[in-house]
Formats: sequence, C-alpha cells, structure tokens
Amino acid sequence: MSDHDPVFSRLEDQIKWYDNKSVTNQKFFKSLRGTMIVAAALIPLFAGIEIAGTNIPLFVTGILGVMVVVLEGFQMLYQFHDNWIRYRSTCEQLKHEKYLFLGEAGPYSGANNPRALLAERVESMVSQEHAKWTSAQEQIGKSRS
Repeated sequence: MSDHDPVFSRLEDQIKWYDNKSVTNQKFFKSLRGTMIVAAALIPLFAGIEIAGTNIPLFVTGILGVMVVVLEGFQMLYQFHDNWIRYRSTCEQLKHEKYLFLGEAGPYSGANNPRALLAERVESMVSQEHAKWTSAQEQIGKSRS
C-alpha cells in the first residue's frame, strides 16, 4: 500500500485521530472520577474531626462537597466517559476494516474495486460516529434548557 494512497491515508488518519481522542477522554474521565472518589471519601473523615474548637473541618468538608459537584458537572458537560467508549469503538471498527482490506477478506474478497469499497465503508463509519456525537451534544443542550 502506497503512503500516497488517499483512501488508505484517510483510514490511517482516522484510526490515529480516534485512538488519540479515546486515550485523552479516558485520561480525563479517570482523573475526574478518581479525584471525586478521594474528595467524597474525605468528607466523612473531616466531618468527624474537631480541631481545637475551630470551623476548619466544616470549611474543608464544604470545599470537598463543592469539588465533587463541580467535577461531576464537568463530567456531565464534556461526556468524557461516553466519548472514550464511543471513540474507542470507532477506532477498533476502523482497524478491523483495515485488516479486512489488507487481507482481501470479508466484503473485499470479491469486490470489483476494493479501494472504492474501503473509502465508502470508512466514510460511512466516520459519518455515523459524527451523527452519534451530534445527537449526544443536542441531548446535552436540551437537558440544560
């Protein structure tokens, strides 16, 4: 396969894009979720501490509670978990398509023009992913209004 083949270059570009986006969303999701777990676990600890009659523990528990709510808000707004899963799924579908094409297997084994079929199938997958993403963004917008 030539490095200058636009169809295969597009496939490789999309695999790389979806892989990078999946990894990024996974990191954001796990970072947010881990921080939320730690903050939530510390709330009862600080609620039970008394430091020389001060309100420091109440202040700390309040800050931790606010932090949990804000982090959950970011997760709901940016949909890191859903994006991670959806982008990983699309990346793996594209890889699957790549190996079917390279192995001249599946729909490519009897195709008159395997490159054209690859282009159609890749663009269909990317288009479907974009439609799902757009629909999810519209749902988020509706839930905020």
